[in-house]
Amino acid sequence: MHKVSTGFVYFFGALGGLLFGYDTGVISGAILFIQKQLRLGSWQQGWVVSAVLLGAVLGAAIIGPMSDHYGRRKLVLLSSVIFFVGALGSAFSPEFWTLILSRIVLGMGVGAASALIPTYLSELSPADKRGTVSSLFQLMVMTGILLAYITNYSFSGFYYGWRWMLGFAAIPAAILFLGGLLLPESPRFLVKTGQLETAKQVLDQMNHHDQAAVDTELKQITQQASIKSGGWHELFGKTVRPALVIGVGLAIFQQVMGCNTVLYYAPTIFTDVGFGVSAALLAHIGIGIFNVIVTAIAVAVMDKIDRKKMLIGGGIGMGVCLLIMSIAMKFSHGSTTAAIVCVIALTIYIAFFSATWGPVMWVMIGEVFPLNIRGLGNSFSSVVNWGANMIVSLTFPPLLNLFGTGSLFIGYGILCFVAIWFVHARVFETRNRSLEDIEMSLRARAGEPETSTDKTVSSDSLN
Repeated sequence: MHKVSTGFVYFFGALGGLLFGYDTGVISGAILFIQKQLRLGSWQQGWVVSAVLLGAVLGAAIIGPMSDHYGRRKLVLLSSVIFFVGALGSAFSPEFWTLILSRIVLGMGVGAASALIPTYLSELSPADKRGTVSSLFQLMVMTGILLAYITNYSFSGFYYGWRWMLGFAAIPAAILFLGGLLLPESPRFLVKTGQLETAKQVLDQMNHHDQAAVDTELKQITQQASIKSGGWHELFGKTVRPALVIGVGLAIFQQVMGCNTVLYYAPTIFTDVGFGVSAALLAHIGIGIFNVIVTAIAVAVMDKIDRKKMLIGGGIGMGVCLLIMSIAMKFSHGSTTAAIVCVIALTIYIAFFSATWGPVMWVMIGEVFPLNIRGLGNSFSSVVNWGANMIVSLTFPPLLNLFGTGSLFIGYGILCFVAIWFVHARVFETRNRSLEDIEMSLRARAGEPETSTDKTVSSDSLN
C-alpha cells in the first residue's frame, strides 16, 4: 500500500467529480456554437446535450456493479481512461453522429464516477466526517462546472472553439489516472475479499492511527462482510426496501426539480431574456463562482446539520426561486428589471441546489445500502438519476419552445414541493451514524435475527 496523506486520498478520490462536472457543464456553452456549425434542430441539440446522460446510464449500470467484484479503486482508474478517450473523441468529431457516439463514451465515464466515487469516499471516511468527505465529490462537480464555464468563455471567440472546450477534459482525466495509481482500496472491499491486514493499514491511515477506532471499525466491517454478497433479489427485498426507496426517490427528485436544465441551458435562458452570447457566458462564470463558494460552505456544515433538514430547506428555497423566476420571465422581454430579477432568482436557485440537494443526494446513496449490495444499490440509484437527468434534459428544448421559459419553470417549482413531502415521509436520518449501524437498523426493521453486536440497534433509528 502506498503511503499518502488523507488529503491526497480525499482529493484524488473526489477528482472524478471534477470531470463529471466539466463534461456535463461544458456543453452549456459549446452548444451555442455546435448548433450553428453543425446546423442542429432543437431535438438534435437535445441529443448532443443528452448523449452524455445516455452514456452515464450505461456506465452506472455496467461499471458500477463491477466494483463489488473488482474493487472501487480499479474501476476509478478505468473511468479516467474512458473520460480521456471520450473527451478527445468529442473534440475531433467531424459531424453529428460521431459527436453523439463520442459523448456517449464520455458519459460512461461520468456514470461510472457517479456510481463509484460516493461509495468509495463514504467507505474510506470515519462516521463523524463522512458527510464532509463524501460531499467533496459535489464540490469537485461544481468546480468542474465552473472550469467548464471559464473554458467556454475563453474559447468563445474561436471558430472551432467548441472543440477546445470539449477536448480540454482530457487533461484532468490524465491527472486522475496518475493520482489514482497511488490511491488505497476501500477497507470494506479489502475485508470482503479476505485482505484483513491491508484493510487494517488503510483504516489506521484514514483514522490517523487511532487504534481504538480502527479496532472497532474493523470488527464491525468484518461482521457485515461475512454476509454473502447479494444481487437483485436482495436489492428489491424487504430488508433493503427503505434504502432503495430513498436512493431511487432522491435520485429522481434531484433531477425533476430542474437543476440540470439550469446548469446545462443557463446561457440559452439568458439569451432568451435578452442577454448577448458573450454576456450570457460571462454571467454563467459568475454563477459558477457563486456555486463553488456555496458548495464549499455546504461541505463545511454537512456533518453539523441533519441531512433531512438540508433537503427540506433546499426544496423550499428552490421552489420559491423557480416561481419568482417564472413570473420574471413572463415580463422579461423589453424589461431590464425583470431580466435582472430572473438572473438573481436563477442564481439563488442554483445556490440552494448546490448547498443541499446537489451534495446530500450523493452522500446519502453512498450511506444507506448494506455492504453486500452497496455497489449494486449505488449503481441502480445512479442509473435512475441519470435516466431522469436524460429525460429532463432531452425534453427541455422542445418543451421550452412549446411552453416558454416562464410557464415551464412553474412545473419544476411545483415538483420541488412534492420532493419536500417525499423527504419528510420516506427518508430516514443518517448523519453521525456508522455505515454498519445503518445496515443493522435496516435488518432490525425487517425482523432479521440480531447478532451479538446488534442489540443496541432498533428500527427506531430509521425515523
